[in-house]
Amino acid sequence: MTDILDPINRRILAELVANARIPVTELARKVGLSKTPVALRIRQLEEAGLITGYRAILSPVRLGLTHVTYVEMRLSDTRHKALESFNAAIRLIPEVEECYMIAGGFDYLLKVRSRDMADYRRIMAEKLSALPHVASTSSYVAMEAVIEQGIAPI
Repeated sequence: MTDILDPINRRILAELVANARIPVTELARKVGLSKTPVALRIRQLEEAGLITGYRAILSPVRLGLTHVTYVEMRLSDTRHKALESFNAAIRLIPEVEECYMIAGGFDYLLKVRSRDMADYRRIMAEKLSALPHVASTSSYVAMEAVIEQGIAPI
């Protein structure tokens, strides 16, 4: 994989991360190649799985989703079937922006977005607490986003 990440491809990726809608001609100018080799490199990066898609990044503030809560979840059962069941169910809750299985003192860490505390309380009562095998939860409300939508260094 490191063969494909030469300096030019790294610059292409950095430009696409900054603006996925950049025209190929402008991208080619920025990286110092013509349009055809840049288009070929983009296709190779996609085929190699380095570029997995393109999407619009929405503003949570403009959508009224300014309340962020991190939730530790402990499960009552961590056998394979229970984990699969939990994973499938959590994917169906749109307010869960991120979910990670954790090695440590709890089983999952969630990032939940809501309008306010009352909305979060509803999500917790109606959706999160009803997930399969949930034994306990701990919630931590974010006061300020210092870095958000961080980009992996290329």
